[in-house]
Amino acid sequence: MESEVSHEPKLEPEVFITVSDVMEYLFCKRFTYFMYCLGIPQHEEKRYKVLKGRDLHEAREKVNKSYIRKKLQCVKKDVSVYLASRRYHVKGEVDEVLFLEDGTAAPLDYKFAEFKDTVFRTHRYQSALYGLMIADTYGVEVKRGFVCYTRSNHVVKEVNLREKDFKRARALVNEVLKIIQEGFYPEATKYKARCVDCTYRNICV
Repeated sequence: MESEVSHEPKLEPEVFITVSDVMEYLFCKRFTYFMYCLGIPQHEEKRYKVLKGRDLHEAREKVNKSYIRKKLQCVKKDVSVYLASRRYHVKGEVDEVLFLEDGTAAPLDYKFAEFKDTVFRTHRYQSALYGLMIADTYGVEVKRGFVCYTRSNHVVKEVNLREKDFKRARALVNEVLKIIQEGFYPEATKYKARCVDCTYRNICV
């Protein structure tokens, strides 16, 4: 019987990418190439969406956090937690880590966005990445995440995290790392509307 060959990158434990790097990769794979392979910064302060995202900090102050904590059956929480997992080679800061009555933990992330019928794919995988790091850091099971949409009256939506979500999140990290290691030029996003406010639009061909 042939042994199974691992396709995951062979990396030193200290090699990390950020959760934001993975979100940018989901938006367009070429972000990874321009940032890491060519070393061209984003100049995020010029991007409309990033500027709007910074309003999130002000919006979070308006949330009735005690109400949210009771509604989600949270018995304890840590706020603005920096996480880094040597196992998964990913790091990032989660808005809150909630410890729930059933003995599990969950990430809670605030979004300066409206809720539109379903949790965005990026928000699901972001929750999964934070979930992996929370489980690795705290040694506690993570089965769900929560997203608070501040522009929809701070509605909180639960994200049920299944094994396939964690598996896909790990795969996304490996895909980003592969571009960084091999330096190949990936395909651009198929959604050209995303190119309108992209800082790389003048050099992306």
